[in-house]
Amino acid sequence: MGPTKVAIGTIAAIFFVRQFRDKNLTGSFMFDDKVVLITGGTGSFGRKFTQTLLNRYKPKKLIVFSRDELKQFEMQQHFDSREMRYFIGDVRDKERVMQACEGVDYVIHAAALKQVPAAEYNPTECIRTNINGAENVIRAAISKGVQKVIALSTDKAACPVNLYGATKLASDKLFVAANNMAASKTEFSVVRYGNVVGSRGSVVPFFKKALEEKHESLPITDPEMTRFWITLQQGVEFVVKNFSRMKGGEIFIPKIPSIRLVDLVEAIAPGMPTHVIGIRPGEKLHETMCPQDDSHLTLEFRDHYVITPTIKLFRKVSFETNNLGEQGKAVERGFSYNSGNNPDVLSIDQIRNLHEQANI
Repeated sequence: MGPTKVAIGTIAAIFFVRQFRDKNLTGSFMFDDKVVLITGGTGSFGRKFTQTLLNRYKPKKLIVFSRDELKQFEMQQHFDSREMRYFIGDVRDKERVMQACEGVDYVIHAAALKQVPAAEYNPTECIRTNINGAENVIRAAISKGVQKVIALSTDKAACPVNLYGATKLASDKLFVAANNMAASKTEFSVVRYGNVVGSRGSVVPFFKKALEEKHESLPITDPEMTRFWITLQQGVEFVVKNFSRMKGGEIFIPKIPSIRLVDLVEAIAPGMPTHVIGIRPGEKLHETMCPQDDSHLTLEFRDHYVITPTIKLFRKVSFETNNLGEQGKAVERGFSYNSGNNPDVLSIDQIRNLHEQANI
């Protein structure tokens, strides 16, 4: 086996090979006979999560909560098993969220306004969905006795320079602090990761569309720009596993590779000319997932990092050992995990190989 396949296999193994062993480690099939709700469930993550859950577990119900009836109709054509439920609703509507959480065991909060330029031009709308919506999910989960909640975050929430990142940082803080709600037995954690390969609105579909339209060159923002890179399936696997790991209050961050933007272009369109358009408002040259200022709170595990709460929780929690028995250790003071200093950088061939595995 060549070095490219070995490297990609190593990346994938973290998320895929141990899936059945994880079930044994938890002592049960975590989602079997459980009611699971996913907000924003018609998005890329929601569809892949639904596919994974139905293939691997036997949930009592899987509730897809979103505001787009057309996307729900289209999703229902693919996922129409007896476990599926489709709720039209918006996370801004606290009463509807409360209804959706009735009898629910686990919640994945994936609903968000995610487009950086749209958030800059429509700040109040972004705040209402990403911050007020997060609060509604928290209150509903506590009120209805949900066992566990995982909220999806983004690398843009670390040291944010745009409104989208700022709202997601606020959301992260809300979910961590929710573990201190009086008399609440619900556990809340956050999963933070980087760019998802080929997801809706990402750069890969944009480049491919430009190629289909016979553009003479592809636009890049900066030749030095880097990004974290993760497949949709890897993101789903990481979230699923953290339901077993979590104690409540953690921000989970996977160890994933980085790519250089110029290498991505070469992988997609070998020899294609590029032109530099400059960094757009709200963009960074490199994305951060573990900020330097949080180094005193950060633990390193074999295949992920955990940022522990900045506040003291009412209940005594030790995060050095998670619920799967995995051991973590404190990172050095001043440690930062960003796409520019990440030692794991994909080559052009590795990017190509990963995209083939992800069917992009």
